[in-house]
Amino acid sequence: MEKALPPIPVKRYFTIGEVGELCGVKPHVLRYWEQEFTQLRPMKRRGNRRYYQHHEVLMIRRIRDLLYDQGFTISGARNKLQEMVQSERERRKPGNEVPLEGMEAVEIDQEEFDAAVQDDKDVPRPPVRTVDLSQLLNLRRELNEIRELLTLSH
Repeated sequence: MEKALPPIPVKRYFTIGEVGELCGVKPHVLRYWEQEFTQLRPMKRRGNRRYYQHHEVLMIRRIRDLLYDQGFTISGARNKLQEMVQSERERRKPGNEVPLEGMEAVEIDQEEFDAAVQDDKDVPRPPVRTVDLSQLLNLRRELNEIRELLTLSH
């Protein structure tokens, strides 16, 4: 199953069909994985339409790799993702910081930025709502887990 996956386009949200094509899995499999992997939570809009963000597409590719290419079971893949999260937490403890190599600032032309924002205006936006502190802390934890997954996959 070593078929090369297409590059992920630069856009904010992806439909379940687009994610299926980008990750080489069918939409019903993605819906099933949402139940099995709690880290995977696409935004849902009218009619339960799912909209995935870039980090979720990367996570799905990682899950696909664990299940299809490395031969993990669902339970084993879930445990492996948790191990990755835990090892990343250990790595990020004070005194364990590893400097990011090869990272440099990128300047973006204002016109280029404005054009990108304009191109993105047709993409559905999540509804605006208020959140309490516990939701923000939950979000922070989830973002840290995603950052860990992304760091480990490189």
